[in-house]
Amino acid sequence: MINIPENVQLALKMLNSHGFEAYIVGGCVRDFLLSKTPNDYDITTNALPEETQEVFKDFKCIDIGKKHGTIAVLINKMLIEITTYRIDGAYTDKRHPESVSFSKNLQDDLSRRDFTVNALAYNNLNETADFFNGKEDLKNKIIRCVGDPMKRFDEDALRIMRAVRFASQLDFTIEPETEKCIFSLKDTLSMIAVERIRTELDKLLCGKAVFDILMKYHDVIAVFIPEIAETVGFEQHSVYHRYTVWEHTARAVKNAPCDPLIRLTMLLHDIAKPCCFKLDEKGRGHFIGHPQKSSQLAFEILRRMKYDNKTINDVTQLIKYHDTKFTTRQDIKKTMSITGTELFEKLIEVQIADSLSKDGENQKPLNDMNFVRETYLDILAKNECTSLKALRINGSDLQKHEIHGKNIGYVLNILLNEVIMDKTENKHDILEKRCEEIKKSHHL
Repeated sequence: MINIPENVQLALKMLNSHGFEAYIVGGCVRDFLLSKTPNDYDITTNALPEETQEVFKDFKCIDIGKKHGTIAVLINKMLIEITTYRIDGAYTDKRHPESVSFSKNLQDDLSRRDFTVNALAYNNLNETADFFNGKEDLKNKIIRCVGDPMKRFDEDALRIMRAVRFASQLDFTIEPETEKCIFSLKDTLSMIAVERIRTELDKLLCGKAVFDILMKYHDVIAVFIPEIAETVGFEQHSVYHRYTVWEHTARAVKNAPCDPLIRLTMLLHDIAKPCCFKLDEKGRGHFIGHPQKSSQLAFEILRRMKYDNKTINDVTQLIKYHDTKFTTRQDIKKTMSITGTELFEKLIEVQIADSLSKDGENQKPLNDMNFVRETYLDILAKNECTSLKALRINGSDLQKHEIHGKNIGYVLNILLNEVIMDKTENKHDILEKRCEEIKKSHHL
């Protein structure tokens, strides 16, 4: 028995009391049957949109897609989408039906859905509608299209990404015929808005089975990130790397914390290795400059996929410094001054995931990560200066010393570097004195 929340039960009962069928449907039923708590609840009904509005006339109703049968109802601050059983018309843009027609038959509605595990409905009478063996596929951990997979993917190409995303999230296997059609129609993903693909990619990267999915479906991801194609099968010829660039990448994603930003970083952190590859006279591979080049490529990829500016900045910074060696406290403070404290903490996780994913014969971590983490935390605890904001002198102080314009930033950065390197104490009077010395020696 599914424990439907009170507000959702009320919506179902109200529709039933007015003579209509009503079921919770799709992802919420799937999640319940997997013993998970759904994020939201959708209801399907044979009530027409106008009839739904009449049933809930005492509640706030929002027309979020009435022509497609959907009315959102606000019940005790909970927004519930209620959609009329429908049959989709022709799909001409690989994403949306040109038209819909309403139906009085639940099976019509469920037959238009993407996968069997999402084509389940459940009502207040503890009855589950399962016309396509979705419960059996849930039990066997299978992603299978409803009906003909070629037709399902041809209707909506985003379903290709949804299939591999669900397989990653749920740790399911994609049914062979469905998988065959995924590979056959993968290029139609190029017709889908990058924003929609980006959302699916982020969820895929945080899935339980992300390693297996990245290894098996890299050709699908390469449709919108073609740069990864060069990394697949690319041998590194290094005693520090047992795996190809792509397998190392997939392992690094899996070994990273389930933080979308860090997982995205690991996906792209070695993206430029193939174009930086050099083989020495002893047959050893080298990738000089790959962090900087990978950071540049990641910037282009993330811009192309319309990620927000903060995500782009954070990911490219993490990639740029993912191979940085830290041997002293000053090294750590120097990088903290560039990345900021919060991003440096993520950099620690990036470096750990990278090290865990090399597994070469002579594997050794780039850094002693215990030393890095303990030093980082100690720097924070002691409130040591790693930024201009924490410097005990500012631009106004420098103006009193007749330092103006761009010279202010120039001098402040010299002072910050000296404080970080423990050459100058972070005390106002000492910094003022040092300021005068810099002014004279640099003829400012």
